[in-house]
Amino acid sequence: MTTSTPRRPGARTSGARSLALVAISVGAVAVLFALSLPFLLSSSALSLGARPVQDDPLRGPATVSEGSSADGPTEADGVLPDGATLGDDRYPGISRLDRDLRSALSAAADAMAGDGIRLTITSGWRSAAYQEQLLEEAVGEYGSREQAERWVASPETSLHVAGEAVDVGPWDAATWLEDHGSDYGLCRIYVNEPWHFELRPEAMGGGCPPTYLDPTEDPRLQP
Repeated sequence: MTTSTPRRPGARTSGARSLALVAISVGAVAVLFALSLPFLLSSSALSLGARPVQDDPLRGPATVSEGSSADGPTEADGVLPDGATLGDDRYPGISRLDRDLRSALSAAADAMAGDGIRLTITSGWRSAAYQEQLLEEAVGEYGSREQAERWVASPETSLHVAGEAVDVGPWDAATWLEDHGSDYGLCRIYVNEPWHFELRPEAMGGGCPPTYLDPTEDPRLQP
C-alpha cells in the first residue's frame, strides 16, 4: 500500500501569500508606468527635436490682411509659388506690379530667354501685412529692428508694397539683369540684395545709378 507524504502545515498559505505579493508588485509597476508615461513621451519628443505647440505672435490675425489665413500670408498677400513667372498673373504678387515695371521685365525676359535663361519672380507685390511679418521675422533673426531694416523695409516705405520692386531668380537671371538690365530701364538697387530690381527709365540712356550698400542708405525709405 502506498502512502502519501503529508503536507507541511502552512505550505498552502505561504504560496498564496507569495502569489498575492507578486500580484501587488506587478500592479504597482503598472501604476507607476501609467503615471510616468506622459513624462516619458514628452521627454522623447523633446529629445527628437519636437517643440511644444504655441501661439506665434508673428502669425496672428493682427498681421494678416483680409483674405489671408491665420497661419500666415497667402497668395492674396503676394506669396508666389516656386518658379513663378511674369505670365502667372493670376497671382496678385504678379498682377499688382506696376504696369511699366512688368513691361520692362517682360522685354528683358524675352531677351534673356534667347541666351537660354528663364526669368522667375521670387517676390513681387506684397501686402502691408506680409511686409510687416517679414520685418518682424527679420528682427527675430538679426536681433534688432535697426539691423533688420538693412534687409527688409517697413510696410510704409517698401517698394514691394507699392508694386514697384521685384526679387528675381535664379542667379544667372539676376546676373544677366545686372549686366543688361539698364537697356530695359531695370536696375539693381542694393549691394546686399543682388536679386532686387526696380524700374529706372533714365538708365536706358545713361546707365543705372550707383547702388546703395543696403536699404538703410536709400533716402526714399527714410521715415
